[in-house]
Amino acid sequence: MIMNRKGYLQASALTLGLGALSNINTSKAYADSAKVELKTNDVILFQGDSITDARRDKKSQNANHVKALGGGYPLLIGSQLLEANPTKNLRVYNRGISGNKVPDLKKRWQKDCLDLKPAVLSILVGVNDIWHKMNGRYDGTVETYKTGFMKLIEETKQALPQTKIVICEPFALRCGAVKDSWYPEFDQRRAKAKEVAQETNSIWVPFQTMFDEAVAAGTKPQYWAGDGVHPSLAGHALMAKTWREVVGI
Repeated sequence: MIMNRKGYLQASALTLGLGALSNINTSKAYADSAKVELKTNDVILFQGDSITDARRDKKSQNANHVKALGGGYPLLIGSQLLEANPTKNLRVYNRGISGNKVPDLKKRWQKDCLDLKPAVLSILVGVNDIWHKMNGRYDGTVETYKTGFMKLIEETKQALPQTKIVICEPFALRCGAVKDSWYPEFDQRRAKAKEVAQETNSIWVPFQTMFDEAVAAGTKPQYWAGDGVHPSLAGHALMAKTWREVVGI
C-alpha cells in the first residue's frame, strides 16, 4: 500500500505526539491481565463510537489502511504493531462509528465484528449512552447498559472463543460538554463496564484513571480532550500508550 502525503503527515504527527508523552507515568498497576501474544495472520479490531472512529474513511474496508484507521488511537496502535511485527501479516481494522451506543453495536455486530474473526477485539463504548440520555435522545439506564454490554461480550465469546477481548473504560473529563448533571450516573456506568470486564475475564484498560492521573500531574483537562469527550492529539497518544502497556503488545 502506498501512503499519500496527507496520510503520511497524519501518521507522523500522531507518532510524534506519542513520543512526546514518554515522560507520562502510566501506572504499571493497570496491567493486571494476562498478556496477549500476537500470531501470524492475526486480526486486531477496534470497536466503539466517535472516539474510536476518529473520522475514519468508511468507504475503505481494507485492513492496515491509513484513512480507514482514522486519526486517533487505533491508527497509533495499529501502525506501531505493524512496524514491530513485519513478518506476521497482521491485519488491523477500525469499525468505530460516531454516535454509537451499546444497542448500535449490537445491530451491526455480525458484519463489523464476528465476520472479521478478530484475535484481539478492543471495545470502547459508553459515553454516548449517557450523553444522548442527557440530551433527551435515549432512555437507556445504567442496568440496561450493563446487560446489553454483557450480552454482546457473551455472544462474542460463544462465536469466537479464542478471541482476546479488551474492554476500555469509558471516560469524560470535566470540561466542555461534560456537565455536573452527568454525575453520579456516568461513574455508575463506568463501574458497570468494569464489572462486564471482570465477569467475562476480559482485559480492562482504565482510561478514566489514566486521564485523572494525567490531570492530577498538572495539566488541564482541555489539554487531553477539548470538549471533555473527544481526545486531542495528546489524548489519543496517551490512550495508545496505556492500551499497549495493559494489553502487552
